[in-house]
Amino acid sequence: MNKKWQTIEEKLKKFPYYTKQNLSLVLEKDNFSLDYWIKKLIRQDILIPVKKGVYVSFYYLDKIKEEGFLNLYLQKLANFLRQPSYISLETALSSYGLIPEESFNITSITLKSTRVYKNKLAIFFYRNIKKELFLGFNKENLNLPIQRATKAKALFDYLYLKKFNNIKEIEYFLKEKGRINWFIFDKRDKKEFDQYVKISQSKKMILISKIISLIIKNG
Repeated sequence: MNKKWQTIEEKLKKFPYYTKQNLSLVLEKDNFSLDYWIKKLIRQDILIPVKKGVYVSFYYLDKIKEEGFLNLYLQKLANFLRQPSYISLETALSSYGLIPEESFNITSITLKSTRVYKNKLAIFFYRNIKKELFLGFNKENLNLPIQRATKAKALFDYLYLKKFNNIKEIEYFLKEKGRINWFIFDKRDKKEFDQYVKISQSKKMILISKIISLIIKNG
């Protein structure tokens, strides 16, 4: 391996994702020459395209896997792929233990239109929500800073965007079918949840809030 490629490899280990502009600087190429090298590195599995014009380096990904941060990294990548957005719904609920199932897809809320990105790393789902409800998330100071919904907001988003046909269906989902671990959802979470219900002015969410209160009260 020559010194120039060693330098390129070191650069490709540094950042969580690359645009064509970044790669132009790393590879010291432009125009048709840059396109040629990007295609070549994709064929060699050194670059992984995650959406048009955005790439992940195998070297960075390998480093993240060794450090045990792959899941967090994918959530950080989700924040970047569609902006503004924050991790919510099944991914956040699973991370908090509110639902027992592990979420293999990365689910997010965005102000932009609903979108899905499928690539070799994961499937990234984005659901749209109105501007007034684009809140209730924190930038967590982890090894990889991520914008993620609070426990209460993740549950609110999940139920707000879920379609129900009638009251019985809502009750059955909240009490049984949804397999929600209510013992993890405390009074402080419920108080925060109700703030979002009030902002939403949704009759469905007002009803859901009342049912949740009864579930928590009855243990």
